[in-house]
Amino acid sequence: MTPYSRDLRLRIVQAYTHQEGSMRQLATRFCVSLGCVRDLLQRYRATGDVAPHPHGGGAPAKLQARQLDTIQRFVQQQSDATLAELCTHVQATTQVTVSAATMSRALTKLGLPRKKNVLRR
Repeated sequence: MTPYSRDLRLRIVQAYTHQEGSMRQLATRFCVSLGCVRDLLQRYRATGDVAPHPHGGGAPAKLQARQLDTIQRFVQQQSDATLAELCTHVQATTQVTVSAATMSRALTKLGLPRKKNVLRR
């Protein structure tokens, strides 16, 4: 979820400082939660700024460049391998256990297809 725009944040603070309503009324007026208005006003009082906090990051990637190279080489050798087979191969060669979802994201990152063509009658 992306942070609210700076313009909206400034309008909320200005409306509150001009006493155009209570926090609850401003939350309804600007279609944000009461907690958002409260936190925004607290941040404004403490720092004088309405900028959002920086993004916290997230979990580090489990597959590094070395593992991605291994996947790419394996797919070139065995283009019909399933996600489960790719996971097993990566675990056997690099001792990194990954799920099918992680493998799917890795294939997308490498620009490789994950869906196989099935022969139809």
